[in-house]
Amino acid sequence: MKVLLVGSGGREHALAWKLRQATGLEELHAAPGNPGLAALGRCHPVRAEDGEGLLALAGSIDADLVVIGPEAPLVAGVADDLRHAGVAVFGPGAAAARIEGSKTFAKEVMAAAGVATAETLAVARPPCVIKADGLAAGKGVFICRTAAEVDAGLQAAAAFGDSLVIEELLEGEEISVFALCDGEKAIALPAAQDFKRIGEGDTGANTGGMGSYSPVPGFGGPEVEQILELVHRPVLQQLAERGTPFVGVLFAGLMVTDDGPKVLEFNCRFGDPETQSLLPRLDGDLLSCLAAAAHGDLGHVDLAVEDNAAVTVVLAAGGYPSGGDTGSRIEGIADAESTGALVFHAGTALRDDQLVTNGGRILNVTGIGPTVGEARDHAYAAVDRISFAGMQFRSDIAAVTHV
Repeated sequence: MKVLLVGSGGREHALAWKLRQATGLEELHAAPGNPGLAALGRCHPVRAEDGEGLLALAGSIDADLVVIGPEAPLVAGVADDLRHAGVAVFGPGAAAARIEGSKTFAKEVMAAAGVATAETLAVARPPCVIKADGLAAGKGVFICRTAAEVDAGLQAAAAFGDSLVIEELLEGEEISVFALCDGEKAIALPAAQDFKRIGEGDTGANTGGMGSYSPVPGFGGPEVEQILELVHRPVLQQLAERGTPFVGVLFAGLMVTDDGPKVLEFNCRFGDPETQSLLPRLDGDLLSCLAAAAHGDLGHVDLAVEDNAAVTVVLAAGGYPSGGDTGSRIEGIADAESTGALVFHAGTALRDDQLVTNGGRILNVTGIGPTVGEARDHAYAAVDRISFAGMQFRSDIAAVTHV
């Protein structure tokens, strides 16, 4: 099977790493890719949002399957462009991708499907949560416990240029639950937990994610399957009834409250950096699963989960999340990988054969072990071997987990 993987981040590098293990893979292509992806397949200089360019590329390489990683091209309708031309795509069309592209739309769907979520508020008063309605690269949510935070949150959310959604502030433990979907059926992936804030102890500004781990205590297979019954499958059915079947990864960010799990947000793609902690735990052929979903036939797919754990630590530029870094030399990746850790490229580039920084989140380092604690130790041992100017990371990823 010839596969075209769309995207250029750590999530896409992790997907390429897993797809590369499939016996049915004949060729792996990426657009636009990154230096890490280039070691696994052929990269092409086509932007992820360029539907016409991707269609031409898919035709030129005779792609059997296109896997779209990021949310922006999905919301923009790139999957539609490809499907209309007869190309098999893992990723929802624009109408279904609105589940992430518009929080207002997502709340309408959840209300129709009877899925529990945060109550919408008419006025922003503390405590509350202020959200930009559209895409914001994971940075459009502002938790406000004081009047000053409300004022700052309103101003910051308005900067994204979309209408705002104001919700009650839910308290509890936050988890991420993913389901592979073929338009009708849904198969669960293991639960993961990510760390959104830039600072230790979940302080500071929201980011695209500073780390993740899996499994999550108390959320094994049966608990995750129950969440799919309560959350994913009713939403999947509602989207199908609207004539917009969802094919791809339906990702629910949930708050586990005293009243049960409630949806914080939906995403229409694999999470980043949760994917980097999930894929090392999957035992099986991910490629055949994605292909089956793209062809609307997940009925006979069984994706086993290994009895292990994974912890991912994000190495970010010094100015992240307000800015990134370009051109700083990156050292120590081979040394880190020699420890057995996985190093996924997120914001890197090659300049004169030297690997350099090229973004906000630069690298994702994933440790694997029999327990979360051991996986965490492996991840940080590898992190210690990597360096670039201004490198920052959180030292408390999965620190309070005892699985």
